[in-house]
Amino acid sequence: SYVYLEGIDLYKNKAPTARIGFEVKGAAGTRTVVKKLSREDDLFLESKGLDEYADRYIITGIDGRDNSVTFLNGLKLYAGQISGNEQMTALQRRVQIRETIRTHLRRERELYPKGIKVLSLFFIDEVAKYRLYDGDSDDGRNGEYAKMFEEEYQSIVDSLQREVGDEDYLKYLDGIDVHRTHQGYFSIDKKKGKKARFVESKITDKKALTSDDADAYDLIMRDKERLLSLDEPVRFLFSHSALREGWDNPNVFQVCTLIEQKSVFTCRQKVGRGLRLCVNQDGERIEDKNINVLHVMANESFAEFASTLQKEIEDETGVKFG
Repeated sequence: SYVYLEGIDLYKNKAPTARIGFEVKGAAGTRTVVKKLSREDDLFLESKGLDEYADRYIITGIDGRDNSVTFLNGLKLYAGQISGNEQMTALQRRVQIRETIRTHLRRERELYPKGIKVLSLFFIDEVAKYRLYDGDSDDGRNGEYAKMFEEEYQSIVDSLQREVGDEDYLKYLDGIDVHRTHQGYFSIDKKKGKKARFVESKITDKKALTSDDADAYDLIMRDKERLLSLDEPVRFLFSHSALREGWDNPNVFQVCTLIEQKSVFTCRQKVGRGLRLCVNQDGERIEDKNINVLHVMANESFAEFASTLQKEIEDETGVKFG
């Protein structure tokens, strides 16, 4: 029962509509479409009678306040969310990666003239989703998420280059190779008699890192000035943990969670990586609240946490979100 909520469209003088992805029966089999639907529309009818939508997939509510759609069977989706099989979960991850890149480039275009380097941070559920070792990958080091990232990045940049008129920023984009603009670091389990392999654990011995990843370790964990320089091509960082090792970089403007959240504590850790005043190329802290804005590309569990966290802050400080 694949259902994807792309977004909500609001109008001045009529009820909102929802852009919903679903499958449709055709002569050559099923195909996936995205269509604008209204309250009381039935996915069973819209899909030309696919059995998977026979269980009360009728829209009962479209809410522009929280960008959600509710169905008669109790399913509620927020913008960007997908309900369905594992293949559709992969699509959701791709959407999160795509939106992170889009938001990154939008912020980067705004802040590049101010000399502020924009970073995005992805939290992943397992190392192999980003990087494969020991000959497991046909195309080198890229895992599933790294492949998605490079495909989406190249597509979005190609499109952007046809639209943007800012020559300085375009030159900056042109000078960055897609393979060099993302990097991650992970811990290595060094076992006697076996090749080093990556595991999800704390870095305890920098000497155990391979040469390439020692470079990544230095760049991400120690050489903050180089990472924040516009001359350094790395702008997108992948990590398995909330970086308990002490990594603390001020210029993370996007946090993308490609992982199910297990506790409030780890959620707070991840959000905290983006709650730092950014710095410019001279190392000066920027205190402009219109610049220091964090975007979180969240899955459902993280969105729930963010909503609760915002309410706590509102109650304690009187600051209102939205």
